[in-house]
Amino acid sequence: MIPTMRAKIVKHDKITDELGNTVEIKIWAVPPTPDKPDGYKYSLVYIVNGQRVLGYDNAEGKGHHRHSGALEEAYKFKSLKKLSDDFIKDIENYKRRFYEDKKS
Repeated sequence: MIPTMRAKIVKHDKITDELGNTVEIKIWAVPPTPDKPDGYKYSLVYIVNGQRVLGYDNAEGKGHHRHSGALEEAYKFKSLKKLSDDFIKDIENYKRRFYEDKKS
């Protein structure tokens, strides 16, 4: 019998940012499959007032995709670094749009 690799958590960070919103990043190493050929399963979310406003994940059967509000669109996964950078950039853009613009 061939042992199977189980999902192994690679990263799990959950923080509250300076605005009181939640940033949570979960990444697991998984055996490569047709659904997850890169060998990673991930969920990155930005939660404001208890609602996910931004997210990136590769849920079963959906492939790599991102959420922005109610919009869901395909995401071109290149690396974990690029994924993280894109997520942080989206959060910064969200803050500019919904917080800094309101100060003017």
